[in-house]
Amino acid sequence: MHQADANHTEKIARAAGTVSIAVFASRILGLVREQVFAALFGAGYAFDAFVVAYRIPNLLRDLFAEGALSSAFVTVFTEYRHLRGEERTWRLANNVLICLSLLVGGVVLAGIFWSPEIVGLMARDFINVPGKIGLTSLMTRIMFPFLLLISLAAVTMGILNTEGKFFVPSLASSFFNLGAIVFGVGLTLAAPFLGIQPIVGMAWGVLIGGLLQLLSQVPLVIRCGFRFIWALDLKDEGLRRIFRLMLPAVVGLSATQVNIFINTFYAATCPQGSLSWLNYAFRLFHLPMGLFGVALSIATLPLVSRHAATRDFEALKAAFQSSLSLALLVTVPAACGLVFLSHPIIALIYQHGHFTAWDTGQTAVALRWYALGLFAFAAVKIMVPVFYALNDTRVPVIGSFITVAANLLFINLTLAPMQHRAIALSTSLSMFVNFFFLGAMLYRKLGGLEVRALVRTLLKVLAASLAMALTVAWVYGALQIRLGSGLGAQILSLGATIALGLGLYALLLSCLGIPEFRELASRLKAPGKKSG
Repeated sequence: MHQADANHTEKIARAAGTVSIAVFASRILGLVREQVFAALFGAGYAFDAFVVAYRIPNLLRDLFAEGALSSAFVTVFTEYRHLRGEERTWRLANNVLICLSLLVGGVVLAGIFWSPEIVGLMARDFINVPGKIGLTSLMTRIMFPFLLLISLAAVTMGILNTEGKFFVPSLASSFFNLGAIVFGVGLTLAAPFLGIQPIVGMAWGVLIGGLLQLLSQVPLVIRCGFRFIWALDLKDEGLRRIFRLMLPAVVGLSATQVNIFINTFYAATCPQGSLSWLNYAFRLFHLPMGLFGVALSIATLPLVSRHAATRDFEALKAAFQSSLSLALLVTVPAACGLVFLSHPIIALIYQHGHFTAWDTGQTAVALRWYALGLFAFAAVKIMVPVFYALNDTRVPVIGSFITVAANLLFINLTLAPMQHRAIALSTSLSMFVNFFFLGAMLYRKLGGLEVRALVRTLLKVLAASLAMALTVAWVYGALQIRLGSGLGAQILSLGATIALGLGLYALLLSCLGIPEFRELASRLKAPGKKSG
């Protein structure tokens, strides 16, 4: 059993590492995009308007594109590929693309037409600032077609993944960020000559970036055998199955979108700049969350699906617990690092151009509250696929709506004294509520889990992480006094501090004897070793 645990840890860690490379490239470019925003616009009127305008089509993006549609399409497309032959498979792909274009195209047109009303609903307090509703509505209209482009890109990615092509689709979001940066900055600088507000140039950059995300995958899809034909058939059984499979996921995801709407609505009632501070903080928080949570989730799904299919629940539990232990191993120290070094990290990354020291302070405090929920975010990402592998979509949906209720409760209890910080805190607390709910349900469903082993790992990791965090906070302060506060000194101080922290954390973990860490360490010592 111990050997089986080690094998699960090795497989999950190796697969998660592969996915992390692609995710890392996208997240880094996303961070560069936020740096550009911070330098050009700081935090306040213009960027607040952009955040709301970008968030509106993005709310629908998760429903139509990257979550529900992608997984449902891959399931049916894979079956067609193996059982229905080449012609039926490509006909299904064309039918889905045409139906999606018509459906999402209609939503886009409606969104463009009713943009002022949607903005007024989402950020009603913008009406108190002259011109802010108008600017937000204009950028919403520009960015709404991004929803159609990204939905088509999701289907394209599904086709390529089914064909065993992962590298280009995984880099597609990097093309989006690259396009948004290059064209956005170019149009922003040209704004005075084009007669538009500079921030509007960034909105056009997002639209062009979405187009690049789609186009970057097209040549490879054509090489795989895809040819466009008009194949609209609303009665096609494959199409209907995709929509049936999408429905539970859409219901579950809708709770997440409601949460985002709630957070945006309340943030818009806080002092100007609050939406910007929360957005910058969440982008930094999303870097480790995306690297660890998403990667571990993607790596765990095939393993637990295989064990669920063979009804090998002991192996499923072992795989799941290895994933949770790995999540603890990486998210707890990352969270401690973000809490103790939030101010210097944000100052180094964002405090340039129009982004002031005041903005750094307000963003840092939001990041600290977000960081508290890092493990819960990663754990939920791991847990939900386990329920799906067990053919249970009901529990994750209930968990999502419990999270919404908890978020509303926590925001209303803390908003008056804490302002924008309340939104970051309530996001973390509500995610812990979801984590405990899903954990309790999974415990019942699997007939128990090794909770004591997880608690032991948690206590050891927490002790090592706190010791590491306190040390790096002291070391950074000492280095800053010696080296000064220039940009070069900041980079050197922070880089040396983080490197020391990682080394100290690894040393403490090896002394504490955590099995998952020993397994990872042995893999790093033997990089040439291959495994089937």
